Amino acid sequence: MADDLSRRMAATLALVLAIDAALALLAAALLDPWLGSLLAAAGVASSLARHVALSVAVLAVLVAAQLRYARRELLAEADAAPTTAEAHPDLHARVTRLAALADAPVPAVAVADADVPNSFAVGGLRSGTVVVSRGLLDRLDPAELDAVLAHELAHLTNRDALVMTLASFLPALVSDEYALLEDDLPDGARPLVLGGLFVAGYVLASSFVEAPLLSATAVVQYLVAAGVTVLVGGVALGLLATPVVYLARSLSRQREFVADRGSARLTGDPAALASALSTLDDAVSPPTADARGRYEYAGLDGMCLLPHGFDEGGDADDAFRVETRAHPPTAERIDRLRELAAEIATGG
Repeated sequence: MADDLSRRMAATLALVLAIDAALALLAAALLDPWLGSLLAAAGVASSLARHVALSVAVLAVLVAAQLRYARRELLAEADAAPTTAEAHPDLHARVTRLAALADAPVPAVAVADADVPNSFAVGGLRSGTVVVSRGLLDRLDPAELDAVLAHELAHLTNRDALVMTLASFLPALVSDEYALLEDDLPDGARPLVLGGLFVAGYVLASSFVEAPLLSATAVVQYLVAAGVTVLVGGVALGLLATPVVYLARSLSRQREFVADRGSARLTGDPAALASALSTLDDAVSPPTADARGRYEYAGLDGMCLLPHGFDEGGDADDAFRVETRAHPPTAERIDRLRELAAEIATGG
């Protein structure tokens, strides 16, 4: 099972990187008419050299965004704030002890401001972040809490949390879950930035617009060129992100079984995780709407311990939830853990 997970992780990561490269090449082709004159003035004369320079620049931006922005947005999606050992000493002590047992770096710890019990892990290059909700901390006994924390640590040590974090970026971008300008700009600055981009684009368009710069014809040609660039780029992004969704869902299902076994090995108590899964599953009402028939991608799709997300009830379009088909059935996970507990008890 672990070998199968490794193959799925490698396939998902390779697909994400291949799509990044394809997007970078397409972006270079779309941006060349706009930036070609600037690059030529900077000494990049040949068309091939311009495409290589633009492709490398776009690829660097994409990878940097996936490593930094996706992690930040996933935590924000769950309303999770980093916590300290002073604020949650028992929680930090447990994570530190379990990380030492696993011979793994101690991850950061965050607590989601939600009564619904759940948890997830966000991957990073060096370590990651384990997120638990207030509801989870309130409902689990010490052994169950250790089992859940060990499960999330298994996601980090297996590196599947990192792959899922990277894979979440492009689909979430397509589904318009990331408001890049709104999130990164001070209040009131967005109109100024958009206006500046409009003016800068208009100036750059002077290299290919065949009309006097301040004429109505030039404005129309600029708007058409900008619209075509955005439309082609958006359609390509949507098409290329689609296979990531399906491969990430497949990975999500397999990774839960492997992390369950990793938790059982680390704590030596499979029954504790089975009990925790049963407790948390019973604590949440079923979703009021079935999202399985819709093409959409929630930012934390498939990344939580259980598929009920962090919101209970409310409107389905506003609720933060994970599609159930991205997870194995909880009952099946519990049965496998009980079988493992029986094997350990009998020395099998």
